[in-house]
Amino acid sequence: MSAVPAHSPMLSRLAEQRATGVLLRDTGALYLADGAVVHAESPAAPGIDVLLTVGGRLSPEAWREAVDAAGADCATGRWLIDHHRLAAGELEISRLGALHDAAYFVLGPAAGPTRFRHGVRHWFGSLGGVEVAAVEGETLRRRRLLESVWPHEELDASPVTPSRAARRPAGRPPHL
Repeated sequence: MSAVPAHSPMLSRLAEQRATGVLLRDTGALYLADGAVVHAESPAAPGIDVLLTVGGRLSPEAWREAVDAAGADCATGRWLIDHHRLAAGELEISRLGALHDAAYFVLGPAAGPTRFRHGVRHWFGSLGGVEVAAVEGETLRRRRLLESVWPHEELDASPVTPSRAARRPAGRPPHL
């Protein structure tokens, strides 16, 4: 397992200060609102767009419609719920999966220098935050799990890629 814990002193300070903005590292970004993590992204993890479209829950056209309609207002997630494209619980599960997948890499040992830009909001919008301690705890849990399954660090840094098996099975309702 990686020698570096999934703890960022800067992130902890930002949480204590109830900061809003984006924490940037070489491996991705964590978006905060009032000190809680509301969104995360990393090139090594599929984003919510990939989870919802490749998984067959939304067509790429439905996704683009939501981003075009509400992205500038930082309210894409809320738009998907309000326009009955997704149920709130369904979106929350997908959002948290994407958040924790990306945070795993952002808080990883090879994350590089850390910077923070105050006031920046993510175009997806905030549908509720996750406490920093919970994000760090989930990252450590995942590292320990990977270590118990395959004790080689290269697995810890490998990108997450959706498999073909994750695509919509035959007989599933069509895209919205």
